[in-house]
Amino acid sequence: MATSQISRRLMLGIPLATVAVGGIGFYALLERMRTGTYNPQAFNNPLVGHKVPPFTLPGVDGNKGFDQAALVAQKRPVLVNFFASWCVACKAEAPYLVGIAKSGLDIWGIAYQDKPKPLALYLAEYGNPYRRIASDLSGRVAINWGVYGVPESFLVTPGGMVRWHTAGPLFPEIIENQLKPALRLLS
Repeated sequence: MATSQISRRLMLGIPLATVAVGGIGFYALLERMRTGTYNPQAFNNPLVGHKVPPFTLPGVDGNKGFDQAALVAQKRPVLVNFFASWCVACKAEAPYLVGIAKSGLDIWGIAYQDKPKPLALYLAEYGNPYRRIASDLSGRVAINWGVYGVPESFLVTPGGMVRWHTAGPLFPEIIENQLKPALRLLS
């Protein structure tokens, strides 16, 4: 009888403890959001500080694809942007990418799990800031880069080293407060 009473208490206690711990975690997250100390884009991508992984991707719609060797061979920094035509945040980011490209930074796009026709329509509607566009239809290259969703951008130095990363759209605040300082450090 004592054993069944203990197991009944455990059956009630474990879920209650789980809910309590989850509630505390959720409250802590809300508090960080309220005070402005939570940044959902500020996670460390394991690729930062390392060379880009080996990959080869085909081009899309007459655009030249690229591979690791092409990035390594660059004489200037390149912003590699994972994007997709079906991605709402990518559409919001598009005009800012066009502005970055006009400022002189080369942007190479990797179309993540996207088909050629919707991609062509997307580029026609939102502009094409990309010097090169490659297709990662399977999503394997994105996985190897540590991408967990689009858009994500990586600043790659000559020699192929990843020096900066952001998850989410490149809005003006991120461009001014993160990307531009990262570029200044490279010059």
